[in-house]
Amino acid sequence: MKPFSVALCAAVLSLGAVSTVPAAADSVSDAVQVCSGCHGEAGIPADPTFPIIWGQNRTYILNQLRDFKFGKRKNDIMSGIVSTLSNTDMVGLAAYFAGQKWPAIDHKAVSAETAKTADAVFDTINCSACHQETFLGDTVRPRLAGQNEEYLVKTMTDFRSVERGNYLGMSALLRDRSDDEIKAVAQYLAGFKPPTQPDQTATTKP
Repeated sequence: MKPFSVALCAAVLSLGAVSTVPAAADSVSDAVQVCSGCHGEAGIPADPTFPIIWGQNRTYILNQLRDFKFGKRKNDIMSGIVSTLSNTDMVGLAAYFAGQKWPAIDHKAVSAETAKTADAVFDTINCSACHQETFLGDTVRPRLAGQNEEYLVKTMTDFRSVERGNYLGMSALLRDRSDDEIKAVAQYLAGFKPPTQPDQTATTKP
């Protein structure tokens, strides 16, 4: 992680809230700047354990912000950031980030063995039923294609242990998956290129 990003995230965590965020529309612009400290000004997160949110599905982003605000999803940094945001602010943030273009990150291709392991998991838990065969998700479920491998590993591991408890269905699906299976799925999804890419040119200004 870049030193500036570490400092910004640490500052947000120590404050417990974004004190510079007013209640009016300007709060979205200010919050975008804070979000960029960890999630990247160009959509590439400062740390690969942080998720890509540029171009992520709008309703999914909004639901996560609400879950952080009301304690259904736990993260000290995110909880501090959303604590002062209104529902209108969160709707604006979700629309802004969903309107950006998914960043082009050159994830490494997986081996045939890794792909085979991942496919076996997909056959067992039917990921495409919710995340679509393109792994682009829908209005509620997140895009997984091209997401950071490290973030996916952490997220699936947290679901498995129920440390992340805002989607218990995911915890049930991943309960019996091994570390090797989770890593294979994460590598596969990170390197997966959907057959068709939606036009997600950034049109929304913070």
